[in-house]
Amino acid sequence: MRTITLAAAFTMAATAALAADPIEGVWQTQPDEGSVALVQIVPCGGAYCGTIVKTYKGQQEYQSPNIGKQIVIGMAPSGRDAYAGKVLRPADNKTYNGKAQVSGGSMKLSGCVAGGLICRSQTWTRLK
Repeated sequence: MRTITLAAAFTMAATAALAADPIEGVWQTQPDEGSVALVQIVPCGGAYCGTIVKTYKGQQEYQSPNIGKQIVIGMAPSGRDAYAGKVLRPADNKTYNGKAQVSGGSMKLSGCVAGGLICRSQTWTRLK
């Protein structure tokens, strides 16, 4: 009986992990200081990191000095479809405590100060 219970628990945990919305992929940011970026999020250590791979002003791609910057840093799972780590805002070159909530093709990403009392958020769109 114990073997069946453990097997059922592992199956349920694996099913829940597969059903969760992953943070990995290519995401389009909201405009910030007139620019939009494409950020590729991949595993890094036991967490996830995101790097700017393309930037746009309006409809035109341009070579921003921010291409190649890691702006999602050490985002570790912190609950169902939720992640916590650091975020860099290229416009002010400051790193903030960050959190992300993924829901299908969108992700709410927040950077916070004062222990999470003051946060600014963006909603990013999954491209891939």
